Amino acid sequence: MTTSLVVTVVGPDRPGIVNELSDVAQRLGANWAGSRMANLAGQFAGMVHFEVPDDRAEALAKALGALQSPQLHVVIAQSKAGAASAARRRVRLEIVGHDRPGIVRDLSGSLAQRGVSIEELETHVASAAMSGESLFKVKAVLAVPGNLPDAELRRGLEALANEMMVDVELGEPAGG
Repeated sequence: MTTSLVVTVVGPDRPGIVNELSDVAQRLGANWAGSRMANLAGQFAGMVHFEVPDDRAEALAKALGALQSPQLHVVIAQSKAGAASAARRRVRLEIVGHDRPGIVRDLSGSLAQRGVSIEELETHVASAAMSGESLFKVKAVLAVPGNLPDAELRRGLEALANEMMVDVELGEPAGG
């Protein structure tokens, strides 16, 4: 049996952070199962999913926790392989509109009301090609309940798009 550890690491960006994480994992026989990392405003922000044999999970958590310092914040969540969740399908969502406060709040609130989870979320502000105005761009992968029809999800998002004055595109996530 294996245990999953999801580790979040945040601190001023510098060379070697990923190497420190991977070195600890390698020493304790953990598998680096997945990760997301970025430099945001000069800060390294990383999330890593490790799979480790049950008998090494506590040692791995302790060793990863030892990386904590005033310059590096480490948070560890541990879980066993869980039961399958309710039937959900994955849907890709893209939004583009003029930047303004509240877009993520309005979007996430609308999705939560419909029981939709956000599995992946990437946002950034870009300059519009012709006008130079700030555009807010969202790319997300949603976990949509099996009992929520596509048409109802689309209607809810289109109503939100009209209210927020953004363009919304729904589709299947890349790779299925």
